[in-house]
Amino acid sequence: MLNIHNLSVSFSGEYLFESVTFRIGAGDRVGLVGKNGAGKSTMLKLLSGDMEPDTGSIATEKDLKIGFLRQDIDFIPGRTVLEEAYQAFEEIKEVEFSLEKINKELADRTDYESESYSELIEKLSDLTHRFEIIGGYNYVGNTERVLLGLGFKREEFNNMTDTFSGGWRMRIELAKLLLQNNDVLLLDEPTNHLDIESIIWLEQFLKTYPGAVVIISHDKMFLDNVTNRTIEISLGKIYDFNKPYSKYLVLRQELREMQLAAQKNQAKKIEETEKLIEKFRYKATKASMAQSLIKKLDKIERIEVDEDDNTVLNISFPVSIDPGKVVLEIEHVTKRFGNKVIFKDIDLLVERGSKIAFVGQNGQGKSTLIKAIIDEFEYEGKIKLGHNVQIGYFAQNQADYLDGEKTLLDTMLDAANDSNRIKVRDMLGSFLFRGDDVEKKVKVLSGGERNRLALCKMLLSPINVLLMDEPTNHLDIKSKNVLKIALKNFKGTLILVSHDRDFLQGLTEFVYEFKDQKIKEYLGDINYFLEERNAQNMREIEKKETAELNKEKKEEVNKIQGLSYENQKKIKSLQNRLSKIENEINELEKKVAKDDVRLATDYEKLMNDPTFFTEYENKKHRIEKLMIEWEEIQEELL
Repeated sequence: MLNIHNLSVSFSGEYLFESVTFRIGAGDRVGLVGKNGAGKSTMLKLLSGDMEPDTGSIATEKDLKIGFLRQDIDFIPGRTVLEEAYQAFEEIKEVEFSLEKINKELADRTDYESESYSELIEKLSDLTHRFEIIGGYNYVGNTERVLLGLGFKREEFNNMTDTFSGGWRMRIELAKLLLQNNDVLLLDEPTNHLDIESIIWLEQFLKTYPGAVVIISHDKMFLDNVTNRTIEISLGKIYDFNKPYSKYLVLRQELREMQLAAQKNQAKKIEETEKLIEKFRYKATKASMAQSLIKKLDKIERIEVDEDDNTVLNISFPVSIDPGKVVLEIEHVTKRFGNKVIFKDIDLLVERGSKIAFVGQNGQGKSTLIKAIIDEFEYEGKIKLGHNVQIGYFAQNQADYLDGEKTLLDTMLDAANDSNRIKVRDMLGSFLFRGDDVEKKVKVLSGGERNRLALCKMLLSPINVLLMDEPTNHLDIKSKNVLKIALKNFKGTLILVSHDRDFLQGLTEFVYEFKDQKIKEYLGDINYFLEERNAQNMREIEKKETAELNKEKKEEVNKIQGLSYENQKKIKSLQNRLSKIENEINELEKKVAKDDVRLATDYEKLMNDPTFFTEYENKKHRIEKLMIEWEEIQEELL
């Protein structure tokens, strides 16, 4: 499918990667991994054709369709969620428009015997056949299935896209890509804006995807569940193994240990040979032997050990001043957006030094409560900060607040004060921005690099309470581990929103679960919370919540059991009738659809069959009658 040969890309005279070669074939599900700034997103841009390499080539099969989920998207305003998702079906929509135009023209014309009318019928037949081949009768259902899988509710389908946050718009863009039947999917951190339930759905979708998939992700569990191959970009080289991420790490470590052992043995032999050469070099009787050993030594191919990029962040969060014993009091807090209640009558008391995790499905109010604490909007109830509390807030989209036109150095200097301005370069260095890197503009940074810069900038302000909303988004796996250590060593108070079990393990001592407009406290770490919920991981919790929702629906249905026998009997009868009506409508609609195809292809032949048109109209009238009856039964059940 894709053949990459001797690919090289450099920036400011330094190679991002040099002379890399690999191939991507059908069925490959590749996890593209590496440190932030290693060149992962650049590689996807090269594969998609968005940018050209300095040297090398990318050969593709003829008519290969490549879909690319970029980090930066821009929607045309004025479209609904469905209308935007339907942009995935460019040809289908064009054919559909042409069919509507022809059908309208046929309805207005009466010259049934004319040549132009026959040509129009023939064109209609060709377009109808094409419409069926390209999936015209299935695209509406497929679109709804994918949107529901990615977390949209059916009642949101007709909402305008500009009413959704950037994360939800990213989901729409992902839906379009999944619907396009591309041969190759290039996905740049697709799970960043998904809740766990949607991640599980996406995993299942990608496991059965017939084409090739290349994924940049820092979610180890997602990579292990989806990929069958790992390509790591490190120090300008690539390491390619036909294994998912965790198994790849083991294999690469084993390979490196074998290389080290082989290198050690070779070095020992070389040392022994050099001693013999030195011993025989100046003896006339052994000179020829010494020359032979020198030639042998020159021919030895020295074993090289794969380099590891061990440069890591150096983060610490110093406490500014000691606050009072109670740093935060929340009493009877309620937040509504219009008629929608996010949470209701929340109470929470946070003491100095606490490490707290907020967990739960998206939309349950975790980020909203944090924003209420920093007084970002109005709410009902009371939130009181303790004595000497100084909050450091890291938003989920913190990197979006950075000015892309500023350099890294200017970004820090503008936020610094007199006491820490001289430390700015050292601080940037500890976040792996060294030398000329500090003169780069923010807009050229990768997502992970922007998050690192945002973290660095946050440290310029005095902090003794940290509020962090999904801080690991875009961070590479090594950086996540370093951030976790820094937060464990933080002597202040931490409130953390995250879905990442690996990151949360051993980090927090209290867990608050957000669910059904309330919060529930668990006096222990994330493992204790999972045990209490009788789950092995966060994903199982999401599955159980879905099962609980289904159970609630069943319980609502079972409420009728509290009614009298006669009423129960009546409701059961109505429900049975409703089911029969729905089945009959479904069957009739299928038959009418087939009749429509026959009308488009065999109109002249059907003109001589009066029973066809009679039966055709009877079916349509029957559907209308059944729809009226369906509505009446629904009202009666309510």
